[in-house]
Parts: sequence; C-alpha cells; structure tokens
Amino acid sequence: MTTTTELTLFADYFQIHVSDADSDGDLRDAWTDQAVVDQLAVAPDALGIGTSVNVNVSVTVVVLPEEPSDDSSEFDHVVEAGLDVSLGRLMVLGCTDYAPDAAMFGVPSGWNRVRVSRSNLARATEAAIDSDESPETTEKIRIQVWSAPESPAKIIKRWSQSGDELDA
Repeated sequence: MTTTTELTLFADYFQIHVSDADSDGDLRDAWTDQAVVDQLAVAPDALGIGTSVNVNVSVTVVVLPEEPSDDSSEFDHVVEAGLDVSLGRLMVLGCTDYAPDAAMFGVPSGWNRVRVSRSNLARATEAAIDSDESPETTEKIRIQVWSAPESPAKIIKRWSQSGDELDA
C-alpha cells in the first residue's frame, strides 16, 4: 500500500533529516565536502538532505510497496541512499526540530531505499529567505521510501546553483 503525506519543514542550516526513529541520527561526520556537493549526507541509520534555502520547504513523503519508476526528468536534483530502519519507524524532520515532535512513518524493518527528488530550486534560490512566502518560489522535496537491500548512495541527477544541470 502506498501512503503519501505532505509536510512543511524548516530547513535550518540548509538541510532536513530522514532517519531511523530509534537512532540518534548523528550526521556530524557524514557532512563531508563531497556530501555538501552531492547535497546528501549518509550514515547507516540517517540521511541529511541538503536544501537550497534556509527557510521552510515543502516535503512530500511517499512510502511505497516497491521501487518506483524513474521520473528524474521532472526534477532538478535526485539522489538515493540506503537507510537501516531497525524497528520500522522512519522519522522526517528539520535538522534542529525536536525529535519527539517529528513526523513518523511506518516502513519495513531493516534496509530501505530512500529517493529524494527536489524541484523548484532555481526559483527558491533566487527568492532566498523569501522563498517560502509563495508556492511559486518554495523548494519542493519528494522523499520516496521502499524496502530494498543495502546498496551505496548514488546521484541520479545533479543540479548546481548556477542553474546548469549535470547528469551524474
């Protein structure tokens, strides 16, 4: 069964987090120089998703029964990574949000795949701190999750702030 949930999260420090609800979600060592470029910090039980703005972003979380089809052509930046969710409770929150108040999602216990597809990045970047004042300029993030064996992170489609798209 597919479930879809809409959230608005504060992307403090230009990031949001997706993690096993039963972990500490520590990404301190995961934000390497390459992770900043990729806009994806990876730890076994937590992911840091880079954003283009440091304000509210629109987030859609979709829990799926199987891997979705590739629709990366509809987005600016698309990344994937494995995430170990020990007891089947996934947490999605802004990096400075209070974890007990975070949105929680039931997912299969064990390894899951998380695909993060981001859009409206140029308009959000241009509007900067005012980007969340209008749907036309708000950064949009779709997080898709499904059960899958452990596998390395990958950049499916890369966006640079200059607006040049580069395929990874």
